[in-house]
Amino acid sequence: MRRAEFSIQEQQEIDHFLNEMSFGYLGTLDKDGWPHITPLNYTYQNGSIYIHGSKRGAKMDEILASQKVSFAVAKEFAIIPSYFTDARQACPASAFYKSVHIRGIAEPVEDLHEKSVALSGLMEKLQPEGGYAPITPEDPKYQGELKAVSVVRISVEEITAKFKFGQNLKGERRDKVIEGLNERGRAEDEATIEFMKKYCPLHNKE
Repeated sequence: MRRAEFSIQEQQEIDHFLNEMSFGYLGTLDKDGWPHITPLNYTYQNGSIYIHGSKRGAKMDEILASQKVSFAVAKEFAIIPSYFTDARQACPASAFYKSVHIRGIAEPVEDLHEKSVALSGLMEKLQPEGGYAPITPEDPKYQGELKAVSVVRISVEEITAKFKFGQNLKGERRDKVIEGLNERGRAEDEATIEFMKKYCPLHNKE
C-alpha cells in the first residue's frame, strides 16, 4: 500500500470490521475477460468469506471458470469538507473510511452442515431479531432448500486493510478537522473523532 500510515496490520481490527459489516463486492472475470463486480451480502466465519445465491447464473459460471476472485468491503464514516481547514482551496476535501480488500479462492460448498452454518451467519446479520426456525440440515423443511441453494466459501489468500482517519494530518490542521466534526455533529462524526484518536500515531505519542 502506497500510504503506509493508513495500513492496518492487526488481524483483530480487520476481523472486527468484517464481522460488523454485511455487504461487500465480489470481483470475478466474465467469459470475455472483463472484470465483473457483484454487490452482495456476506458472512465472515473462521477466516473465510461466505456468499450465497443461485446455482445458475453469471456469478457461479465465472467462479467455476476461475476460482481466483477478489472481495472488497468498505464503509465511509465522514466526508471532510475543504473548509474545515482551508477557506479557499478545494484540495483538502477528503473522506474518512475503512476498507478491506481480499484476494482468495472461491469454492462451492457441498457439505450441508457447512452450508447451514454459513446461511445462519447471513441470517444473523440480515435478521438479528430472529423470528425464524434455526437452519439445520436435520430440519426436513430446510433440507431441500439447503441442497438447492449455492453457498460459496472464499478462502483468503491475501488481505489488505486501509483505515483512513487523518493519520497524515498534523497539529493545527488535525485540530481543525476534529473541531469541524464536533460542530457538525452528524451521526458518524463522533465515531470518526474516536477513530482519529485511535489510529493517529501523533495522538498515540501524546
